[in-house]
Amino acid sequence: MVNRHNRLLVTFHVLSDAMLGVTAFIIAYELRFHSGFISRLIPITKGMPPLQQYINVLPFIAILVPLGFQLQGLYRLRRGRSRVDDFFAVFVGSILAVVFGIMATIYVQIYWASAAARQRGAFEVSQPVWAIFLILNVALTFAARELVREVLERRWRAGIGLKRILIAGSGELGRLVADKIIEHRELGYQIVGFVDDKAAGDHLGYRGLPLLGTIEEAADISAREGIHHLYVALPPEQHVRMLQLIESTSRECVDVKVVPDLLQVIALRARLEDLDGVPVININDVPLQGFNAIVKRGIDTAISSAMLLVLAIPLGLIAALIKLSSRGDVFYRQERMGLDGKPFMIYKFRSMYDDAEAETGPVFASEQDPRRTPLGRLLRRSNVDELPQLWNVLRGDMSIVGPRPERPLFVAQFKDKIPQYMLRHKVKAGITGWAQVNGWRGNTSIEKRIEYDLYYIENWSVRLDLKIMWLTLLRGFFHKHAY
Repeated sequence: MVNRHNRLLVTFHVLSDAMLGVTAFIIAYELRFHSGFISRLIPITKGMPPLQQYINVLPFIAILVPLGFQLQGLYRLRRGRSRVDDFFAVFVGSILAVVFGIMATIYVQIYWASAAARQRGAFEVSQPVWAIFLILNVALTFAARELVREVLERRWRAGIGLKRILIAGSGELGRLVADKIIEHRELGYQIVGFVDDKAAGDHLGYRGLPLLGTIEEAADISAREGIHHLYVALPPEQHVRMLQLIESTSRECVDVKVVPDLLQVIALRARLEDLDGVPVININDVPLQGFNAIVKRGIDTAISSAMLLVLAIPLGLIAALIKLSSRGDVFYRQERMGLDGKPFMIYKFRSMYDDAEAETGPVFASEQDPRRTPLGRLLRRSNVDELPQLWNVLRGDMSIVGPRPERPLFVAQFKDKIPQYMLRHKVKAGITGWAQVNGWRGNTSIEKRIEYDLYYIENWSVRLDLKIMWLTLLRGFFHKHAY
């Protein structure tokens, strides 16, 4: 029943996305050629094309919009996907559809259209129409998905269509999972209870959730209670019991999710490799390799060079103010550790007095740090002191998005104290990052920063980078820990 419901919902999304794409394309045509405002803003220089010329392109639109969304994973239904994730998936998917559409129309004009059709530009589409279509398609599709989300959440709050959850493990980790699910009732989950080999005792009745039986009885309990998802939240020492549990529940129609104990194990995405027929698990595999690394480097180069050009005059004014307000160099150079543990020199606007660390040595900045200049306080609070790192990005030392680079002295301290700390150096350091936009920056928990950094490395995508850039604009300036 659940699978049938999911298939129907995916079919609905595919059909609605295709229809909304076609609608957005027709509206884009009308706005471009029949709207006085846009015609004045962008003059029509090649005449007024007939509507039929754009109707010819509609079959491409109806196919390419769902294709772009499929590549962004929008049809893999997943409860818990945030609105920001949905927006950027729709945005990037729409960009892909536009790119595919331009390529398809050019290909048809060159190789498939007749000479007469080429002469009258039967498949030619104006660039402003593509731009307007992109904006409209993102707006219409995201609004439609928000409407569907609201309808589903209303049903779930009413107790309709809930997915039943069983948690294996009633210890600290299992209780944490229960807390998170209960806090987010909008996800449409209903916890039925726990299974655990421990005696009932104080585990019985945690937040009103019963201990239904032992781990050995999990398969029978899943069948009896109609469980949809089994969350395995067992400690590492129960590894054998975990494998037995997964094997026994695999005979039921249950979706098994293993929750790692992040307090003891922090690992990146594991990938199965083949060594001449021998399976080998690479537990430190990262997606930012090969073609993905080339794509990210291209984005970094384009953004950093564009921003350096746009901000050239403001950066010059800031440099002049620094030079006039206090003695010392305009730029502050400091060694940091980057990709694969290789050191590089990072550039920042100087925000402290000259030789500020002569007496204290390397220490973390504090809220009332006496080493800062009056102008430096403003630069650090607004993060403007970080802008020269765009030069580091252009040089290839850093990326726009990634874990913040640390000083070698602190790296030497942390790598022996924090598990998996050095894994953050598997990608280039960034001006902003997933930890920073979630509040873990400055003099905050190193463990939480590493947890967020490793999540970013494991789950990297262009969409996630765009999301972090957008959140940086919303949250990054005047951060409470920026001092």
